[in-house]
Amino acid sequence: MISSMTGYGKSICHFKDKTIKTEIRALNSKNLDLNIKTPAMYRETESTLRNILSSEMERGKIELVITLEEAGTQTGCYINKPLLIRYYKELKDVANDLDISVSDDFLPGLTRLPDVLKSQTEELDPEEWKEIEKSVKEAVSQANEYRQSEGLHLFEDILKRENKIRELLDLIKPFENERIQNIKDRIYRSLKEIGENVKVDENRFEQEIIFYLEKLDITEEKVRLRKHLDYFNETLRSKEAGGKKLGFISQEIGREINTLGSKANDAGIQKIVVQMKDELEKIKEQLMNVL
Repeated sequence: MISSMTGYGKSICHFKDKTIKTEIRALNSKNLDLNIKTPAMYRETESTLRNILSSEMERGKIELVITLEEAGTQTGCYINKPLLIRYYKELKDVANDLDISVSDDFLPGLTRLPDVLKSQTEELDPEEWKEIEKSVKEAVSQANEYRQSEGLHLFEDILKRENKIRELLDLIKPFENERIQNIKDRIYRSLKEIGENVKVDENRFEQEIIFYLEKLDITEEKVRLRKHLDYFNETLRSKEAGGKKLGFISQEIGREINTLGSKANDAGIQKIVVQMKDELEKIKEQLMNVL
């Protein structure tokens, strides 16, 4: 059964005073396109996260976002007190040298001076990583379930349109016998327009008609088109069904439909061919979203 490339998954886990939320969004893409956004302390796990996503989600534009909320008072940064005190004393000394009266209101501004505020690098706890990895895999599982659900809708729509092409193919048959007579009548009219005194050798005329109709015969195209449709249907229902493979088969279906149209030489068949092309284009649009 086919799956859609569109999907969404979300998971929340807790570790000590932290709440870690994982979200996965999947959209259409010809190849695997990964975009991972995590807090700085989780950056070291990015290669592992990429491996999880590439092995479980195969193809598509995948965005993984991990956000962190801490309930505690930890800020992840600290004040470099010795440096702040030195800045303060030096600025006071400069003020005294210049005989300027300075209040202590400028103290908050000192925190903006270089290296006063330092970020505190926190090591990732192995137990915390286990929870994150579990959360990511849960979000991936949800996204894939969403893809399968969407894939069912795609399957039903594509199958309906493939069956419509079969029905249209069956509608061509009544036009074929009429087409032969129409071609004969058209050639006769053309001969009469040349001159009333033109004599036609009926035997030779029939031979030429047969030769001409062999070039316009669409039996082979109809047989090949039906075989391509059978293969498309078989692939669509198989476990190994994939958007790329179905896309290649749809291209072959399109070639046979185009050849039918170019050899039709009949307005009725041409109308049917146009309807077939319309259904095939809608199938191709849907296949762009198939995993």
